[in-house]
Amino acid sequence: MKKERTEYDTPLDALVSVTKRLSRYEKQYHMESEDFYDRFTKGELEDTIDFTEWANAYQHYLELRSRITQSMTRFA
Repeated sequence: MKKERTEYDTPLDALVSVTKRLSRYEKQYHMESEDFYDRFTKGELEDTIDFTEWANAYQHYLELRSRITQSMTRFA
């Protein structure tokens, strides 16, 4: 399986895209991403392709949010 790589102009653009992806998973599985990630990392959920991709997307979301927050505090 070939992975698709998307380039974004800004971290905020990337955050919006990842947030949309997380929203699709949340609707599909009727669970908030934060709750899912907690349960997934505790081993309470299966290691399906969807769940692994969801967990990766949530980690990416957390990293982007942290990076944006740090940038904002430098300018405040």
